Amino acid sequence: MESRRVILKPVVTEASMSDMDAKRYTFDVDVRATKTQVKKAIEEIFDVKVVKVNIMNVRGKLKRMGRYAGYTKKRRKAIVTLSADSKEIKLFEE
Repeated sequence: MESRRVILKPVVTEASMSDMDAKRYTFDVDVRATKTQVKKAIEEIFDVKVVKVNIMNVRGKLKRMGRYAGYTKKRRKAIVTLSADSKEIKLFEE
């Protein structure tokens, strides 16, 4: 799988932003991606050294609109830990 198709987007929440100080970054990844594919894609795209990758599957939530009910899209989330000597990933321009 191509590196740009493995990593979909960064997750920007209050908890994920506080983890960036410890060089832990959270990304939405393809639902078929493995830990090794995520590690290789992050190292290739951002030119950093990855120490650890944690992956979790997030189920779709039940959402209702009046009497109609449906589920949001399921997704896969990866938390990537970088090495201490690695440079930081710039998600926002300053």
